[in-house]
Amino acid sequence: MISFLLVLTSVCGYLIGSINWALIISIMKKSDIRKMGSGNPGTLNMGRNLGLKFGLLTFALDILKGAVPTLIVFFIFRGKTFNGSIFLISDFAIYLCGFSVVLGHIFPIYYHFKGGKGIASTIGVFLIAESVHGIGWASVVIMALVAATVFIYLTEFGAMGSFIAITPPAISGSIRLFLEYGFESADKTAVAFHVVTNMLILAICFLTWHAHRKNIERMLAGDEHPTSLKGMIIKAKAKKLQEKKERENKSD
Repeated sequence: MISFLLVLTSVCGYLIGSINWALIISIMKKSDIRKMGSGNPGTLNMGRNLGLKFGLLTFALDILKGAVPTLIVFFIFRGKTFNGSIFLISDFAIYLCGFSVVLGHIFPIYYHFKGGKGIASTIGVFLIAESVHGIGWASVVIMALVAATVFIYLTEFGAMGSFIAITPPAISGSIRLFLEYGFESADKTAVAFHVVTNMLILAICFLTWHAHRKNIERMLAGDEHPTSLKGMIIKAKAKKLQEKKERENKSD
């Protein structure tokens, strides 16, 4: 039964991950984000081309896409352990589901396996993976996200900021697992799942790194697309002011 549920978790996670909110929103706006800017159907490209509001909306929906399935999985397996072991099934299942979601986001079955880069969904996965173990662990994800935002604002290097957002939570997740299971050498099952779960964390990061390979090449060549959060904010304020003036003119 547990094996079946874990397989079902992977399949559902992948299918949910394959939903691309950036593309859906851009189509609703009668455009195609894949044909704009960098061509990436993700948060930063949405912000650069359709405005800060739609970039933030995409970001929030993609975080939820990673967070909601992993939270559901946590409650399904909460408190349960593998037979004859101290290892919690939820600690393994969260990252299994998270890996499937990110895989679906980057290689979506609905869009010929051409998707986004998975950063926001990864943040959602790590946020739940750490939050269910306490506010202290959750704060690592929040601080990494703040640091990434400040870095992008100051440097305009979106891809590097993305790495900053996901790397500390990945490291903290591995540290937490080690503190919980790393010293239980007598429990061979726990050690095995400890190793496999860490491999899933690494695999999630590898997927996002692989998706950013062209960004890395452009950064090394000095040709990376700038991501100006300041410019997005200025445009958003200008648009809001323009809309206000238009409403006032109509009322006159």
